[in-house]
Amino acid sequence: MFAAFCERAPAKINLALHVLGRRADGYHDLDSIVAFADVGDELRFSPAAAFTLTSEGPFAAALPGPADNIIANAHKVVMEIAASRGKSLPSTAVHLVKNLPVASGIGGGSANAAAAMRGFLKLARIEGLDVEIMAAALKLGSDVPVCLLGKACRMRGIGELIEPIAAFSPLHALLVNPLCAVPTPAVFRQLALQPGQSYGLPIADPVDPAGWRNDLAPPAMVLAPAIGGVLSTLENLPGVTKVFMSGSGATCVALLPEPARLPEVRGWWMARTILS
Repeated sequence: MFAAFCERAPAKINLALHVLGRRADGYHDLDSIVAFADVGDELRFSPAAAFTLTSEGPFAAALPGPADNIIANAHKVVMEIAASRGKSLPSTAVHLVKNLPVASGIGGGSANAAAAMRGFLKLARIEGLDVEIMAAALKLGSDVPVCLLGKACRMRGIGELIEPIAAFSPLHALLVNPLCAVPTPAVFRQLALQPGQSYGLPIADPVDPAGWRNDLAPPAMVLAPAIGGVLSTLENLPGVTKVFMSGSGATCVALLPEPARLPEVRGWWMARTILS
């Protein structure tokens, strides 16, 4: 028996996302600067007779069924890791409060998987993030390892090469999503890169945003033209220093030197946050 506890699943923001090309195995090589918001989902872990997964929140209805949820996959992965180390994972009820939009380019599913792994590893009394754990996280999804680390990083390859950015300064930001889901595979298909084909240049300086870009923004806007309207709205807000799309969309980000009011637009999901 254990005492119930919670794990946060903060939104992952791509401050830069450069597509370097497509590898021979079909995956895309990326170079990205990642930070984490102080808004996100939350997972509650409670003792139970068997593993169960329930959810609530404004975006819970858009989630797949419990058997197909990435949290259930994380449970299987950690059970295997625990068994290989002679440890056991107690039966657990996981309750997800889904505050972030689904398929929104801010790593909601990956953040949930990482939070689930942290909770299950804690229950199995496995400490630290070793090579086996990070490899298992990568199998769950390319963004899961960086979400498991949970700090500002430069992320390269398909998500397996992660370098923390020690000198990262917190940033005030607005997150805005027009509530149109943009599936990541469809965005990459829009690039139409062939295996072995190169695309863009890597990030020149991981601490200088002047040259940062998001190569997935143009193809995402083909699939979801509303993204362009969000970017235009954010660009016209007073005090904004930079506006961009995160991940594969459709969430857009405005950076500011200090907290700001949210735009007065109905039908959009919005949040004020600090990125760190």
